This record gives sequence, C-alpha cells and structure tokens, in this order.
Amino acid sequence: MADADGPGDDRSPEDEFRDMLREILSGGAGVDPAQLAGAAGLPNDPASVAALFSQLQQAMTSGGDGINRDLALQQGVARANQGQQDTDAATRAAWAQAQHVAALWLDEVVAVSSLTEPGVVLSRRRWVEQTMPVWTQLAEPVASSIADSLTKVMSEQAPEELRGMMAGASQMMRSIGGTLFAMQLGQVVGQLSAEVVTGGDVGIPLLEDGVAAVLPQNAAEFGDGLDIPDDQIQLYLAVRELAHARLFRHARWLRLRLISSITDFARGIRIDTERIEELASDFDPSNPEALRDALVNGSLIPPKTEEQQVALARLETMLALIEGWVDVVTARATERLPSSGAIAETIRRRRATGGPAESAFGTLVGLELRPRRLREAAAMWSAVTDAVGVAGRDDLWSHPDLLPSSTDVDDPARIVARLTGERTEEEASEADAFDQALEALLRGETPGGDADADAPDDERD
Repeated sequence: MADADGPGDDRSPEDEFRDMLREILSGGAGVDPAQLAGAAGLPNDPASVAALFSQLQQAMTSGGDGINRDLALQQGVARANQGQQDTDAATRAAWAQAQHVAALWLDEVVAVSSLTEPGVVLSRRRWVEQTMPVWTQLAEPVASSIADSLTKVMSEQAPEELRGMMAGASQMMRSIGGTLFAMQLGQVVGQLSAEVVTGGDVGIPLLEDGVAAVLPQNAAEFGDGLDIPDDQIQLYLAVRELAHARLFRHARWLRLRLISSITDFARGIRIDTERIEELASDFDPSNPEALRDALVNGSLIPPKTEEQQVALARLETMLALIEGWVDVVTARATERLPSSGAIAETIRRRRATGGPAESAFGTLVGLELRPRRLREAAAMWSAVTDAVGVAGRDDLWSHPDLLPSSTDVDDPARIVARLTGERTEEEASEADAFDQALEALLRGETPGGDADADAPDDERD
C-alpha cells in the first residue's frame, strides 16, 4: 500500500517551483496566455502563444544562462519575414553599378584603401542573421544585470518558508528571464530590419570589417516621396556605405574598440532594485505586460552615475567622429550629384528623430545609437581636411592615440595647429606674455615691478 503523501516527499525545491510555474503557464493561476505573449513582444495569435509557452517550458529545464541567442535569432527572423520582398535581378544590377561608381568617387576624396570584396545586397532576414551576434553581445550585460537583480529581490521578498525554494530555483529564473529578454530583443532587431537602409546605418559596425551592404527594399522606401531619381539615391547611399566600410577596414582597431566601449558601458549599468521590488510586490499574473513595459520604457535603469556619464561622453565622441568623417567624405565625393544636398538633409532628419525600434533598443541596453555633436565633429573633419589634406586627415585613424579628442571637436583650431605646427591665438598670446616676462627679467626688472614702484612706501613694505 502506497504512502498517503505519495512520491512528492522526494521532490526537491526546484521540482516544486517548476510545478508551480507550470501551473501558472497552463492558466491555473489566472494568466491570460495572449497577455503573456504580448508581454514577450509577440503578436496575439495562437501560434505565437504556443511558441512562447514552449520556449518557457524549455527554459525551465535547460539551465541556460543569459540571452538565448538562438531564440533571439528565431524571433528576429520571424519579424523580418513579415512584409519582406525579394530583390529582382534588375535591382541587384543597379546597386552593383552604383557601388562601382561610388568606389571611383571615393578614391578621389579618401586615402583609405578600397574594399577587397564587392558590396552585398541583403534581405531583411539576412540582415538579422548577420547582425544578431553583435546585438546579443551588446545586450548581454544588461540582461544579466536584470536577471541578477530580479532573482535577488524575489528571493528577499519571498516568505520565509519559500526562500529556500527560491534560492534553489535561481538558475531556473535566470533561464526564464533570458528567454523573455531574448524574445524582446529579437522583436526589436526584427523591427530594425525594416528601418535600416545600409550595413552602417546605425553607426556601429554590425557586420564584419570590410563588408558593405545595402537593403534594397528599405532603400526604396527611404526614397518614397523625395521626388529624386532612384539612381541618385542609390549612388548617394552606396557612397555612404562604402565610406563606412572602408573606414573600419582601414582602422582595424576601431571595431573592437567601439564594441568593447559599448559593452563596458553596459556592464556598468545597475538596475533600480526599488523598481524591481515594486514589480515583485505588485505583480499580477493576469497582467504580465507590466513587466514588459518596465523593460521597454527603461524604468528599470536608474539615472547614470558620474563615472557612466564620463564613459558615455567618450563613447559619444567616438561615434560622432566616425559619423562626422563619413558625412564629410560623402559630401565631397557626391559634389557632382545634383540631389546630394537634399538626400543628405533627409538623412540628417531621419537620424535626428530615430525610429521606434531604435528607441526600444536604447531602453533595452540603456544607450542611444544616435551620436551627439555630429555637426561639430563634421566641422572639425572639414577643417582638418582643408588644413592638412586628405592623407593627413585619414592618417589620424591609423592609431587610437592619434584620434582627435573631445576638446578637438569643440575647438578644431587646436588640432589644426597641432597638425600644421602653427600656434593658436591663445597659445600665441601666452607665448608673447612669456617672452615679455623673460625680457624683463634679463633687464633686471621684476614682472610687475613698475606697478610696485608706483605704489606708496607703506604698501611696498
């Protein structure tokens, strides 16, 4: 005869917690499956709900940690496939011709070598597949920080009799959190695939060094309503993309430096534990969208510390230097293009406003992709080009120690003077003052001595 308590006596706390989660996911705790799918960023349809529950069930038993990269890719590809159109042979040929002409024009205005491989034409799906490794690398530190904070708070908030269970189930919670974050990231990147026009459109090197890419479907939508011939738009965008790709191929150190700076900044992000505690104490299983809203609106990330502000300023300067250089060389390479000014202005407005997916990614990793001080950086590169020429300008990318600083962006005359060996007005004024003081000393006079001599005796004493 079996014991009254049955086999449950031998179950571990992890087993009990897993059963509790299964009850929640099956609707036993009042969870609306459609709402839970919405919290993960998925469309409200039976297939999406089934996929979400399947992934969460796998996360409960997989023991994985951090962002589930395969799941993020799966979600991104599914989102990118919505509304995707194939590129016909004629469009591919037109872009190939535009890239060929763009390479010739760039040769006239840059001193960096041309690419060894021809530019590629990407669909939205292929863009997601090729860029997702970098996206997950950038988002991983924030996802880990959120998972750590959530696990800690839930363990502390749990009743005394459940704390042992929560401590034993912390790895499972991290897996579920990584799954939900991966779904959200995949949706954001998938949405971005419908907004980006070229490989370097977001300013950071998502593709390998020396790879130039264009998304023809998005480029066509970019040109809608501009009343500019398609071939001019294609040529201008090809010049910009080739300039971006050439720069990262020329400055081999730049890609690693930039990505490392972003991930280092992200690792410094700390999660607002008070906000986590509020979510944990007020969490309603029937309204899981509250957790998604907290992820998407950035309320879990508190204001940046002073150290983070300094790191962010350095990172923004680097992003501005990259985009400013691309703007300057693109403008000079496309001077013969009739509509170059109008296209450039459209790009500036588009970059200034950003898109919904870009904003969503900014809240997920706590970093805006749009560089500030872009106009100042472009003005500095123009001044440097006029002063030392194309070769002198592009040599500054050969080593990180040569790269202009934030001060140089604020005052281009400083770097121009340094590169040309000339003095700035401030330096000349300081040098004149020093020379005058030295001459006075050589004559046996004390600087300011005349003033002392005119002073009353009691003041001199």
